Amino acid sequence: MTAARLNARDLALIASFAALIAALGLPGALSVGGSVPVTLQTLGVMLAGSVLGWRRGALAVITFLVLVAVGLPLLAGGRGGLAVFVGPSAGYLIGWVLGAGVIGWLVERRLPRVPTWWFGVANVVGGIGVIYAIGIPIQALITGTSGLVATMVAAAVYLPGDAIKVILATVIAAGVHRAYPQLLTPQVRSQST
Repeated sequence: MTAARLNARDLALIASFAALIAALGLPGALSVGGSVPVTLQTLGVMLAGSVLGWRRGALAVITFLVLVAVGLPLLAGGRGGLAVFVGPSAGYLIGWVLGAGVIGWLVERRLPRVPTWWFGVANVVGGIGVIYAIGIPIQALITGTSGLVATMVAAAVYLPGDAIKVILATVIAAGVHRAYPQLLTPQVRSQST
């Protein structure tokens, strides 16, 4: 994969993971005392970064969010359109892109053999740390609550589910990379001369 161009394999993987994130919104959302719903879609974000790497993982999330922005009801609960980017979950949505990128970047630092525990570290740092670092302050700003209250709500409401998602993403990503060890290595293009 060159820095300037994506090949057909890259585009297919990006589209597949954007679709996975959308599909993980189908079960719906669980509203547990917060203004941001609890969904499985963060699992898709973690998988995008840990399976595809930083660039393709972030592009998969961007692709998904562009589809949401144009009005497709792909977020849990059938939400879509530009309004979601000014609501309480806006920071989390932005954080998804950076979170997937950080997860992928951390995974790529340990290539060619990424230990299973490292996937866990990457998913905690990017899938929880980065997403919360962006999501919580924006949620607090939009809802008019203090950062401390928003942090306490996130810790009580979102963290238990996100910890389970980290475990699932870690196990799945480690299995995928064991089965396809060349997934994060660039494909060699044949050049005709």
